[in-house]
Amino acid sequence: MRPMKTPPDHRSQVFGSPWDGVHGTWIDSARHYGRHWHATYGLGLLEHGAQSSASGRGTVDAYAGDLIATNPGEVHDGRPLGGPSRRWRMVYLEPAVIAGMQGDATGMGVGMAADVELVRPVIRDARLGDTLRRLFARLDGWRTAPGARGVEALACEESLAEVCGLLLDAHSTALPVREIGGDMRLLRERLADDLHAAPSLDELAAMAGLSKYQALRRFEKAYGVPPHAWLLLQRAERARALIRRGASLADAAAASGFADQSHMTRIFGRQFGFTPGAWQRGVGGGF
Repeated sequence: MRPMKTPPDHRSQVFGSPWDGVHGTWIDSARHYGRHWHATYGLGLLEHGAQSSASGRGTVDAYAGDLIATNPGEVHDGRPLGGPSRRWRMVYLEPAVIAGMQGDATGMGVGMAADVELVRPVIRDARLGDTLRRLFARLDGWRTAPGARGVEALACEESLAEVCGLLLDAHSTALPVREIGGDMRLLRERLADDLHAAPSLDELAAMAGLSKYQALRRFEKAYGVPPHAWLLLQRAERARALIRRGASLADAAAASGFADQSHMTRIFGRQFGFTPGAWQRGVGGGF
C-alpha cells in the first residue's frame, strides 16, 4: 500500500463586516495556489513568512510587514518563499464599495470604480499598514461586541474610509476627488442629537457633500478627533453629568449610550483619568 501524502498545513478563517460588499480572511498556509482571480479589490498584510506570486505586473515577492494588493479580475497565484509557509490577512472590497469611498454613496458609480487600478501588487507604506492593522482590530472588536455594534460600526467605517483614502490617493490610478460643501457643525450636531444611535459615515458624508474620507479628515481637523472618538467623549461627558446629579453608574451608562457599565468605565478613565466610581465618591464627598 502506498503511504498517504500529508496535506500541506493550511488554516483559514473568513470574517464578516458591518457592510455588504466587504469581507475579510485570515490564512496561515503552506499551500501553493494556482492562478486565479477575484471579482473584488483585495488589500492585505503579510504577517509572517514570505511569498512569491504572479500579478498583473509580473512576478513579485512579498515579505513580512509588506502589504499585498489585487485588482478585480487580476490573475495571480502564490507560494511560500524561503520557508515552508506564510501567514496573511486580507480585506476584500466590491467595486461598489470603492465607488462609495470616492463620493458615490449610492454605489451607482461602479463603472468609475472599475476604471480604478491599484498600481502596486506589493506596497511598502508604514502609514497605510498601521491604518490597515487598526481596521482589522476594529473589525475584531465589532464582531465580539454585539451590544455596541452601532458605535463600533462607525469606528470600523472610519478605519475603512481611511484605508481606502490612503490606498486610492497614493497607490492607484484614481483621480483626486474635488471637495465641495463641508459644514462640520452639522455633523457634530447629528452626533450629539442621539448618543444612543451612532450615524454611519455614509450619512455624515452625505450631510457634508463630501466623500467619506474627506468628511473624516475635515471633522478631525475641525474638532481634533474623528467622529467615533468625539461620540465616545460626548457620551462620557453625559455620564459624568448624570452621575453628579445622583444617577447610579449602571443608569448613567445606559442613559449615555454605552453598551454596559464596563464600557463606560474604560472610556471615562481614558478621558478624565479616573473611574466613574471615583467620580461618584468624590461628588458624594461634596467637591
